[in-house]
Amino acid sequence: MASPPSLSALRRSKFARRLPAELAALAGPAHGIVSLPLHLAWSGLTEFDLDQPRLRMSCYRIVLAEGLHDDLIQYLNQELLVSLWPTLRTLISQDLRDVWESAFPELAPHTQAVA
Repeated sequence: MASPPSLSALRRSKFARRLPAELAALAGPAHGIVSLPLHLAWSGLTEFDLDQPRLRMSCYRIVLAEGLHDDLIQYLNQELLVSLWPTLRTLISQDLRDVWESAFPELAPHTQAVA
């Protein structure tokens, strides 16, 4: 009898199903106030000023961890995500980080050091 998948494998599968086909699909705002719905920001702030670095980072952490496919596309911005990734990757779970970096090699640390 096969053993059940690990909790990490289940989380990675969940995150992978939510990914956009490509980073270019991330069409969210780059500036201004973003109001996240309660299914994303269910604990604490729901409005984030993307022009304030701490709030921008908090917003991206929440959307990455809690967002469904359509949320990722609506609230994340490709250019912002790429620019935030070196720091953001240290603030999210390893499972989430590994899924995004496997799907989008341009986010992997070795790629950014070369770019």
